[in-house]
Amino acid sequence: MLACVLVVIGIDQATKALVVERIEIGERNEVLPFLDFVHVVNDGVAFGLLGDSSRGVVLLVTVTALGLVLGWFAFNKSRPLAWLAVGLLAGGAIGNLIDRLAREGVVDFIDFPLWPSFNVADIAITLVAGTLAVIAMTAPGPNETAAEESPRGAG
Repeated sequence: MLACVLVVIGIDQATKALVVERIEIGERNEVLPFLDFVHVVNDGVAFGLLGDSSRGVVLLVTVTALGLVLGWFAFNKSRPLAWLAVGLLAGGAIGNLIDRLAREGVVDFIDFPLWPSFNVADIAITLVAGTLAVIAMTAPGPNETAAEESPRGAG
């Protein structure tokens, strides 16, 4: 899990550093007909929510969510892929938290038409939804665990 967290943070911060260094705020660069790189700073959370709130509220929401996820992991370590879900979510949350602490807001730069700009940390956080769906479908339920532990072939 820790390796996943570090990889997400590393890629996220490296790409944001490139954007800050090479693209002016508000500048738009077409990469493909359906994809632009644009340097924007989001002072809220996902999709700009809480953007008008104080920085402290956004930080509190972020740290609380991160704490809840780590708490969930403490009780679900044995679930398949739990490490991946928590690693992606924690890496994404920490990547964006670094921006909130070091800058005026989170650097977003990937821009598709009709969709808010986002970054690598946001991609990692979004992938968690799919990972959690897989975990929910593959994790044994309470009855399955009990059946597996009972002796087979008895009777």
